[in-house]
Order: sequence, then C-alpha cells, then structure tokens
Amino acid sequence: MAKFLLWCILLFLCWPWPLWRWVLYPLVWLLLLPFRLLGIAVEGVLQLVWALVTLPARIWAGSPRESFPNRP
Repeated sequence: MAKFLLWCILLFLCWPWPLWRWVLYPLVWLLLLPFRLLGIAVEGVLQLVWALVTLPARIWAGSPRESFPNRP
C-alpha cells in the first residue's frame, strides 16, 4: 500500500514533465533545423573538395579492368 501511495504522489508531482517535453521538443527541433541543414551543406562541400583532391590519383590509377585484364 505504501508503494502505491508513493507512486500516486510521484504521479501527481511529475505529470507536467511529459507535457513540457511534448511542447519543448518541437521547438528545440525547429531551433536546431538550420544547423542541421548547414551541416548537410558543409558535408557536401567537403565531399566535393575531397573528390577534387583525390581525382588525379584516381585518374592515374586507371580503371580496375586495366589492372586485372583476365578478370571476367
């Protein structure tokens, strides 16, 4: 019985926390959305720079078929 009473008190004292989470989570998500989009853009630019830096090595290496002519 004591556990049930403690559970009821805890429920009565803590019920606003899930409601606050429902309200604050979308607001935090909207606030962080520009940073997420900026991260996607920066990642794309870094991948482009990496592709340009490694392009001469990939051209010089040639295709895998030229390296292994007996390959099916």
